[in-house]
Amino acid sequence: MSSLNPLDVESATTLAEFFTAMSDPTRVRIISALACPGAEFSVQTLAEGLGMTHSAVSHQLRLLRRLRVVRARREGRQRFYALDDEHVAQLYHQGLDHVRHS
Repeated sequence: MSSLNPLDVESATTLAEFFTAMSDPTRVRIISALACPGAEFSVQTLAEGLGMTHSAVSHQLRLLRRLRVVRARREGRQRFYALDDEHVAQLYHQGLDHVRHS
């Protein structure tokens, strides 16, 4: 029998907060748009591509940024968003594979 090795509370809380990013279809769609290698888009481009308002996309990006799912780069008056790192894209793709094979 294997021994129980639970995650510590702080790590479990941080991981649960990360997964809240995947709990909303709008956020998942934003993540999907950014999940291609090298993808980086302005709020306007994301809003147009997803058929959403600028303010709705901005609201979700703020949350995703706070959760360290996306990062922003400022260029003039615009911000360009990308996934924070490759792990986020991997988790997205693995989750997508899982639901497609269910």
